[in-house]
Amino acid sequence: MAPKSRMRPAALVAASLFALSLSSVVPAHAASPSGPTPVPVKDRPAGRYIVTLADRPTAAYRGGVDGIPGTAPAPGGKVDLAGADAVRYRAHLADEHRATAASVGAHVEHHYSVVTNGFTADLSATQAAVLAKSPGVLSVTPDTLNKVADDKNSQDFLGLTGRHGLWEALGGTEAAGRGVVIGDIDTGVWPESRSFAAAPLGAAPPTAKDPYRPYRKGDNVVMRKADGGTFTGTCQTGEEFTARACNTKLVGARYFGDAWLDMVPPERRADYVSPRDGEGHGTHTASTAAGDSGVDVTVEGQRLGKVSGVAPGAAVAVYKTFWTGKSPSDSGALTSDIVAAIDQAVADGVDVINYSAGSIIETGPDSPVQAAFRTAAAAGIFVAAAAGNAGPEAASLDNVAPWTATVAASTLAPYEATARLGNGATYVGGSTTVRSALGPKPLVLAEKVRNAAAATSDAALCKEGTLDPAKAAGTIVVCDRGVNPRVDKSQEVERAGGVGMILVNTSNLDTSGDLHAVPTVHLNTPDATAVRAYAATAGAQAGLEPGGDSGLPYPQIAPFSSRGPSTENNGDLLKPDIAAPGVGILAAVAPASNNGHDFDFESGTSMATPHIAGLAALYLAEHPAWSPMAVKSAMMTTASATRTASGGESTDAFAQGAGQVQPADMFEPGLVYDSTEKEWLAYLAGLGVDTGTDVKAVDPSDLNYPSIAIGRMVGSQTVTRTVTAVAPGTYRASVSVPGVKATVSPSVLHFSKAGQKATFTVTFQLTTGRSGDTVTGDLTWRHGRTEVHSPIVLTPWSLIAPDKVSGPAGNGSVSFQVTPGSTSLTPAARGPVAGAAVRGTVSTDDPEKYFELTVPEGTEAGQFFVTPDNPEAKLSLVVIHDPGDGHNPSIVGDWALDMTRPVVSVPSMRTGTYQAVVMTLGSQPQLGEMTFSLQSNLIGPDSTPAGGTFSVTPQHAATKPGVPLTLTASWQGVPSDRPATAYIAYPNAAGTLVTIG
Repeated sequence: MAPKSRMRPAALVAASLFALSLSSVVPAHAASPSGPTPVPVKDRPAGRYIVTLADRPTAAYRGGVDGIPGTAPAPGGKVDLAGADAVRYRAHLADEHRATAASVGAHVEHHYSVVTNGFTADLSATQAAVLAKSPGVLSVTPDTLNKVADDKNSQDFLGLTGRHGLWEALGGTEAAGRGVVIGDIDTGVWPESRSFAAAPLGAAPPTAKDPYRPYRKGDNVVMRKADGGTFTGTCQTGEEFTARACNTKLVGARYFGDAWLDMVPPERRADYVSPRDGEGHGTHTASTAAGDSGVDVTVEGQRLGKVSGVAPGAAVAVYKTFWTGKSPSDSGALTSDIVAAIDQAVADGVDVINYSAGSIIETGPDSPVQAAFRTAAAAGIFVAAAAGNAGPEAASLDNVAPWTATVAASTLAPYEATARLGNGATYVGGSTTVRSALGPKPLVLAEKVRNAAAATSDAALCKEGTLDPAKAAGTIVVCDRGVNPRVDKSQEVERAGGVGMILVNTSNLDTSGDLHAVPTVHLNTPDATAVRAYAATAGAQAGLEPGGDSGLPYPQIAPFSSRGPSTENNGDLLKPDIAAPGVGILAAVAPASNNGHDFDFESGTSMATPHIAGLAALYLAEHPAWSPMAVKSAMMTTASATRTASGGESTDAFAQGAGQVQPADMFEPGLVYDSTEKEWLAYLAGLGVDTGTDVKAVDPSDLNYPSIAIGRMVGSQTVTRTVTAVAPGTYRASVSVPGVKATVSPSVLHFSKAGQKATFTVTFQLTTGRSGDTVTGDLTWRHGRTEVHSPIVLTPWSLIAPDKVSGPAGNGSVSFQVTPGSTSLTPAARGPVAGAAVRGTVSTDDPEKYFELTVPEGTEAGQFFVTPDNPEAKLSLVVIHDPGDGHNPSIVGDWALDMTRPVVSVPSMRTGTYQAVVMTLGSQPQLGEMTFSLQSNLIGPDSTPAGGTFSVTPQHAATKPGVPLTLTASWQGVPSDRPATAYIAYPNAAGTLVTIG
């Protein structure tokens, strides 16, 4: 192993460190923010809390209180909150809230009774602790700040437009979503936008010819719906917002900010205290879901075509909960305000909820927001929620509850232009602002034209006020992506007299066609690296030209789109569910906060989510009695694979879920997988969540879901599913999972009519697969041309065993338990080995040292040890595998944060190139240079024996799957001069490392 200066994986280390230290900091739009994460009550400070009680909320109450019949709607119906029983039950819950709060001397600030039974209250730490242990209290959760998640035309690409498009098949754009209300929980709305233009509200009720026309009734807006129910909303007045802002498209507008307005004083706000959108995010999502059709868009003289909402015939109700502060730390929504908005949306009678918000810290399905969505879904409301924008890292998503549709973001055909360099090279990138040829002009790196007072790093990002007009005037400036908004960079170039910009990614990310202040081309790596290198040469020039074709395959999952697996679900539920367009989406925005633009391009899972919400509205307009889970199943089982960077079909279920939504196919799903709240409660109980009910737990993998996921399969496992026929006929199953034998029983299902149900099982048995490796496959039921497709994700293990155990040098032994997945076990002893050490030095000024290692064929496992010469030195170690196949480098083993003698253990090691990175974390200037030894112990054909002997007993055992077995590792005569490693190998490349000394 030799020191190397190669830095490509350094970004991975830096990004991981950044995520650890700044996990709640997110950029606008294409990044997701922090969410509510419950903490132990004893650790909670005084403050505002959400107290959730065990009794069922109104939308889920099925009786039990003397004299008050059940109020939960029948399947396919909506809760009737105007009924006498619902009024009495909500009053009963309010009495419970007051009594519970009074029991600890607290006062109720806000009641929740529709989808959540609970209240908010200002509590001391002692009051919160007492309430959490009180009978009838499910949870006491701090009220935390949440943030919005942030073919070229997505409607064209999805096949909605044209003579043979879905809208035409549904009766035209006016009928597409007619009779359905989409509730948008976001930053509000800019009501003057042409995407919401419609006839004013009148007082006359609708006629038989126009049954779903909204009308005013007193202070309310009333609309009869396709499902036979009624929407009753309010156009809440406030700052720069009057009741006249609503019309027959925008049928409701409310704002929820009691908690936020209490927290953020007026001098720190940058928003309207009204439903008016102070940021633009909510206007964009609402218009994407259900904006008017065929709206002409021209921005700064450039005609960008027409935009439409996915469900142009649907109505929109806006519930503003996310607020903009003058500081990003003040921007967002308090959990209590979000729960209040969900409660009101269900009470109003919406059919679909769009929630384009999320967190880079995954919140549990029992969190207050997700629990409110559960009751909403049980009441028949389809909930679309953003997966988040913390990708491409694994396990980075949010909104993972099974009752929501969790949406990933995919790409469209990009708007593009060409950068032509003075050396003859051309590069095509994202652009909407190169309308005519520009240049050639001098090409400069931003940091080379900085003003004397600006830091080099700030100038490279083209931060405000960093460029010197005397140097930048008349040039095309190369600006790095990151930190400040992309469009702010071009504004700085324009301020400094620059005539164009080449925006370059510093790592593999998406490119965007933003509406920049100067003509701009946005390049990804490696093109970005080449342009930067050329721009650093003397006399560099470049020109920008309209058009070009990068040849990028689409749809791909956007790099920023958050990935699974879901840790809160223990990998037993596949998330995200589905992908929809979320890159470069053109829709309405709030001009006051978007450089005067009425429309703009935005990217994020926030933009993908309203596509799914709009498609749900199209479905419910045609099939108003369908459950939200049946609609989601129809979308998922008819989806298609997204593309890889090379153009092949992606099999990355943790990125795409079931795949790219296919609107034309989703109306003919053949079969659907449906589920109810009782099944969701059983699922939660299976995760160990106290549901406050007597519903019995089930294995989470057995939830009746359109996908199959098993987070830890030891040997074999059987899952059960039930399907409901949409189209009668005979369906035959085919299933494939690499390295795993999968058997469907029965493999043929017969349905004589729609609505019939059938149950089947799928049994999985590990065969040739590598133990601990996640594998993806699929199950497909076929009937004629109909295919009902379900993705499968499994992590099979030949057995469950510890990754590592340890003992002293010389002679010793250690015993431990393993859980086999088969009927016999023959463990094999390897080693002990002890590799030669290499030397290195780090310091506060030079905090990282990289070492490259080539792991040869046949290597089974490895351990890496760092020993500082000075025992006071605090060092850390991380090992990175570079697969060299176009995939990103990844951290392997554990990250050694034990700074006295960091050790990384990799119990299942692959052939290839690795880097070991030794780091000093934190300033230690008093130690100066810190010298250390790095030792690599590889278990394989080229291992260096440590000396001594090693064995394991029993050497062969008859076992029972799932029944623990004790193994004993023993060694004799192992030298103590350096750490040694032994290894116990199990079937399918599993193993346990034994650290000796």
